[in-house]
Amino acid sequence: MTARLFRDPWGVPHVRADDPLALATAQGRVTAYDRAWQIEIERHRSQGTSAAFLGTDALGWDRFARQVQLDDTARRCHANLDAATARWVGAYVAGVNDGLAAGAARAPEFAAVGLTPGRWEPWTPLAVWLGHHILFAGFPGKLWRAHVARTLGPAAVDAFATDGPAVAGSNGWLLAGSRTASGAALLAGDPHRILEEPGVYQQIRLACPEYDVVGLAVPGVPGVAHFGHAGPVAWAITNAMADYQDVYVERLRRHDSGVRALGPDGWREASVHVETIEVAGADPVRVEVVETDRGPVIVGGPDDETALSLRYPPRVSGELGFAAIPELLRARDVSDVDAALRHWVEPVNVVQAADTAGGLLHRVAGVVPLRHPDNGRRPVPAWDATYAWRGWYAPMPRAEVTDRAVMANERGLSGPLGVEFAAPHRARRIADLLDAGRDHTVDDMAALHTDTYLGSAGALLGALDALTGLGPAAAALRDRLRRWDRRMDADSVDAADFARLRAAVVRRIADHPALAALAAPPAYPEVFAPWLALTPRVGYALEHLLGATPLPGVDVTAVVRAAAEEVAGATDGTVRWGDLHRLTAWRALPDPDAPPGPRLDGDHDCVLATSSVPGITHGCFRGPAARYVWDLARRQDSRWVVPSGASGVPGDPHHDDQQAAWLTGDLLPVTTDWDRLTEEPNEH
Repeated sequence: MTARLFRDPWGVPHVRADDPLALATAQGRVTAYDRAWQIEIERHRSQGTSAAFLGTDALGWDRFARQVQLDDTARRCHANLDAATARWVGAYVAGVNDGLAAGAARAPEFAAVGLTPGRWEPWTPLAVWLGHHILFAGFPGKLWRAHVARTLGPAAVDAFATDGPAVAGSNGWLLAGSRTASGAALLAGDPHRILEEPGVYQQIRLACPEYDVVGLAVPGVPGVAHFGHAGPVAWAITNAMADYQDVYVERLRRHDSGVRALGPDGWREASVHVETIEVAGADPVRVEVVETDRGPVIVGGPDDETALSLRYPPRVSGELGFAAIPELLRARDVSDVDAALRHWVEPVNVVQAADTAGGLLHRVAGVVPLRHPDNGRRPVPAWDATYAWRGWYAPMPRAEVTDRAVMANERGLSGPLGVEFAAPHRARRIADLLDAGRDHTVDDMAALHTDTYLGSAGALLGALDALTGLGPAAAALRDRLRRWDRRMDADSVDAADFARLRAAVVRRIADHPALAALAAPPAYPEVFAPWLALTPRVGYALEHLLGATPLPGVDVTAVVRAAAEEVAGATDGTVRWGDLHRLTAWRALPDPDAPPGPRLDGDHDCVLATSSVPGITHGCFRGPAARYVWDLARRQDSRWVVPSGASGVPGDPHHDDQQAAWLTGDLLPVTTDWDRLTEEPNEH
């Protein structure tokens, strides 16, 4: 027997094999068995074929995936893999194909939509990775900034400066041994993503004679890329908020045999073909796929007044960086982690690592093009050589760690690489809490993960505090929020009233006549809607709008006054934050009859960043997709948890058996003793 599968008490797969290729095959097989529906959804999304069984709701994404050529880019990147990495990825794909039938038989969703599991191609894991991360750099934000500049003028753009609506919230921190009770480093954090069911991260252990790694894998992708503990060394990441994708304004024209695009050297032939998207319950949709010398056209086309193309590194270089993943598995110290990251392409990450010899690492990994600063702020003309790429940023930023290091999507280590970053509140709060003590333990980290202090509350509370002449109810609300501890606890009435006040202010600003021109976004594809809708943009930028960069024509004092009177007249002191702030996990097949999700602590700028969309909904759609603490003293003392469970199969005992711990902030043991695991028959 070349591979054996064990489970811990929470159903987490521990896979042991005779060599790395057999291990990769076994990882693919168990992933297909545990997550068949999830990984098949991702395969279809990467191909732009999900509307064939999900219907018109999936059409927008499928059209984008076809136009941006995700699957073809994955093919190109796979063709450029070194032979050893290609064999390793191929072994994983073989395991997925071997396990899909058994996995699909367990998953009721296949029958519900009449879907038969398909066959994975050698490049499919690369396509899945691209599908997860193609929007991570937030390039649609450039469309938003152009819209603001066009309607309100360039000076208004900075008023809306904020982190992207779907890419920030992650935390990570590294404590040197001098700050821990054990004398060895601790590495902890919580990647934030859209909260899905099943979760986007898969707890797993991969062991063979060359290595033994526990970590968080992305289902459909081999190895442990982002968060892993190999025994002598551990690593983790957050999104660097780097800008590495550009949008070009294209001039296109048809001619008898095709399409031409205007570039710096004149009119050049563009690639063009037509694809058909099958749509369940509707007619097929034909999509013209056009690619210029800059990249694929994602908005408009040859018959439109304006077309926009996307230039992104894997499409340009044919490299996705997968060679880093097997090297990370074999890492024995931070220098090995550092060396493996020379391959990394995207997403661009801030990486932290520590080893048992006291080595520490804090650096940025990935690929960022060198180009004109305007490329990072707006769509730029394709025909102007000023905006062409001129190589790659090097060396990537790094910093020495002597005591502790924090990463939380803020403008820190990766500042030179981006345009907009998360507000500094989470990073400052984590640093303050860490600096309040010295002999930190694994158990201490759970409290830090779930801290609910809202550092961004000050702008709105300050505006409220400055009001005079309020009615009795509004004055009482103001006085009560003056005494509030600024903690977004689920049982807090004050937190609920603050959130209601914030939502009312956001709606009133968004509805203000001065912003009427922004209310109707450009006619761009629906996949970009989260970046272009006015009310969410106001909600995420509220701290700026109430502070030093107010919008012309908007009387902030009057807005806050009216909102305070509105909320004070509607509150009765019985509604708590958790009554409003509930988990709304994404499902490929939504259940309209599902009860409301569980009540949640936290908010967007808390360390416990359970994000909502102020002014639209108090429900939480994005939050900690996992929590982990890697202990370099004793790996078996490490802890982790995910929002639901190890299994993606509804009704499985391990489908949601971790959710209670995730909700309360508890962390579960990382079991490493093989004798405490249960071996499963080699049937899948």
